[in-house]
Amino acid sequence: MTTQPTLPKAGHAHGAPGEPGSGLQAGLKNRHLSMIAIGGVIGAGLFVGSSSGIATAGPGILLSYALVGTLVVLVMRMLGEMSAANPTSGSFSAHADRALGRWAGFSIGWLYWFFWVVVLAVEATAGASILEGWIPAVPQWGWALIVMVVLTATNLVSVGSYGEFEFWFAGIKVVAIGAFIVVGGLAVFGVLPGVDSEQAGLGNLTGHGGFLPNGPGAILTGVLLVVFSFMGSEIATLAAGESEDPQRAVTKSTNSIIWRIGVFYLGSIFVVVTLLPWDSKAIAEQGSYVAALDSLGIAHAGQIMNFIVLTSVLSCLNSGLYTASRMAFSLGRRGDAPKVFAKTTSRGVPLAAIVASVVFGFVAVFFNYKFPDSVFLFLVNSSGAVALFVWLVICFSQLRMRKIIQAESPEKLVVKMWLYPYLTWATAALIVFVLGYMLTDTEHDGRETVLLSLLVAAVVLVIAVVKEKIRGGRPAGVKVLD
Repeated sequence: MTTQPTLPKAGHAHGAPGEPGSGLQAGLKNRHLSMIAIGGVIGAGLFVGSSSGIATAGPGILLSYALVGTLVVLVMRMLGEMSAANPTSGSFSAHADRALGRWAGFSIGWLYWFFWVVVLAVEATAGASILEGWIPAVPQWGWALIVMVVLTATNLVSVGSYGEFEFWFAGIKVVAIGAFIVVGGLAVFGVLPGVDSEQAGLGNLTGHGGFLPNGPGAILTGVLLVVFSFMGSEIATLAAGESEDPQRAVTKSTNSIIWRIGVFYLGSIFVVVTLLPWDSKAIAEQGSYVAALDSLGIAHAGQIMNFIVLTSVLSCLNSGLYTASRMAFSLGRRGDAPKVFAKTTSRGVPLAAIVASVVFGFVAVFFNYKFPDSVFLFLVNSSGAVALFVWLVICFSQLRMRKIIQAESPEKLVVKMWLYPYLTWATAALIVFVLGYMLTDTEHDGRETVLLSLLVAAVVLVIAVVKEKIRGGRPAGVKVLD
């Protein structure tokens, strides 16, 4: 058992934790990691996707968010346990490689990369539509190109450049949603100066058909609609590998996940469903947050929210490109992707991994404009359940990895999963249940999403198994966990 090497300071391109000679640099500061961890749980999906959830489950959508939030907290606790013991740019993919086998690390790594490069196209298109509304002289495809080029440039400069952009993007999101909760909360309790909202009040939670106007089953349907807006919580564990104190960064982000989800998701949705009746036409027509701001008489509410959504989109694009490139880099390091993906510039940037990720993103943007109802729809649906696959693999990896860490270096268990192994098994069972329930959902494309995602996963898995047989398995003595 060798001593885990420390990550060098920026400018000294040697090894990342667990990855000697990788060329990654410790360019992320503590403030970057803190804001990446906070901003990672506030996706654009929270702002633009909550309306359909509220329409489906009514005020009971709070239970849907609470259920998924609990699931994410548990999964992040497992991931935090493994990542604190072995911070690496491959995160859960590298842990799966070590705990379950090369096939698992290969499969989940490539599926995760696929998920994020498709997200690049989705977010670029969403951001471009907002920008075109402000400056129509530039066509939507032109804005998508500009946004992708600018954020690609920031990722190519250095990891510190990515961190700085993300710090400000995430900062704007955090301040905006914090202000929304405070202002909305004051209005709900009738103490906001200058505002007399007749619709606001706790009575909205039980009026208009009750807390569960569409029945208890709507809670699970709500889960299907909101689960994917939580993807991104794991980014902090990937980014920690390029910080000066990876173990501390992982531990801090893992321990703070509960209040982050509680405040930003449950807090803001609670404000929305108490400011307005859940069946208000404004929520469906304008979007939940815009409608909530409008109900308070705040001028230009739509444009304010457009700015916040745009910031969230840019943040998601920035982090998505970073995350996809680091996963490709890790796959390259482990021989599961072209070796060029593991090469870095003098600034510690995996150039080929970034370029490959953004090129696929550009191609997906093209498909979105040329074949939105066929090719692009297939890409979106076939990557839709990857979040749940990732969480499931994290569960099974942690079950095995705990034993490995306890046997080889128990002092590295600075973060521990609660009630191991029972709570891990319960979490895995809940994820399987959600996937199974999605198969019964035809109204919101849940069945198609799961089936297409399983198809893509099966193809990747077959490639992984064939590749491992050709390679003859892992060479003796090779360890992912240092």
